[in-house]
Amino acid sequence: MPHFETLNVSLDRHIATVRLNRPEKANAMNAAMWQEIREAFQWVDETAEARVAVLQAEGRYFTAGIDLQMMAGLSAQVADDCEGRQREKLRRLILDLQDTLTSLERCRKPVLAAIAGGCIGGGIDLITCADMRYCSDDASFCIKEIDIGMVADVGTLQRLPRLIGSGLARELAYTGRVFDAREARDLGLVNRVFATREALHEGVQQIAASIAAKSPLSIRGTKEMLNYARDHSVADSLNYIATWNAAMLQSQDLERAMAAATNRQAPQFKD
Repeated sequence: MPHFETLNVSLDRHIATVRLNRPEKANAMNAAMWQEIREAFQWVDETAEARVAVLQAEGRYFTAGIDLQMMAGLSAQVADDCEGRQREKLRRLILDLQDTLTSLERCRKPVLAAIAGGCIGGGIDLITCADMRYCSDDASFCIKEIDIGMVADVGTLQRLPRLIGSGLARELAYTGRVFDAREARDLGLVNRVFATREALHEGVQQIAASIAAKSPLSIRGTKEMLNYARDHSVADSLNYIATWNAAMLQSQDLERAMAAATNRQAPQFKD
């Protein structure tokens, strides 16, 4: 198992659980956490035994967003006596932070976010990269960047409108208002609200277990197709799935699933 400074990562029965682990700092995303999130989901992607991932957090908050000490140190990090080169360094830094969160989408395995407590600022950027989102009744959400005089720049403004619609995303981004678990469900940001944190974590693990029992090859292909369809036309997406299944359809997984259905047994799949 990989060892991380800011995360706890475990693997049990094909379910990888990635926990943000800076509870004393409200799981604020410092420089180490940004890098480790990417490393963790690269590990999930590359580990055959991991068929699905759950993202959750230790402590009271899911995350307070980007660590303000990290923000304060950006000027020194990109300093250069040439202003053009300084701006180039800042752009590359922002692109690197974007890539960290995109690692959840790039991971071939589905990622389920289990959100308890406050999910603020960069936390919205993070959870919108997950395949599905669930929360406990005490969860709250806020696009905080507008309140510190900046434009959210690592994914919220690009992904959230696709999840809840442009008008509502604009309202939340322009006002920075806090919205609760029930509104998040009504908006379509989360699939389900659980009464307690315990029920949330148990429920999401059950959903993850259901996914882990399916054909891993088919699950990976389904995620690939859903992500592709989101960003391409119907015609392009149909063409891609035809090509994909021409290559992947005739697999051991298909044979095992059909045999299991005939024998009324649960199929067993290779990782």
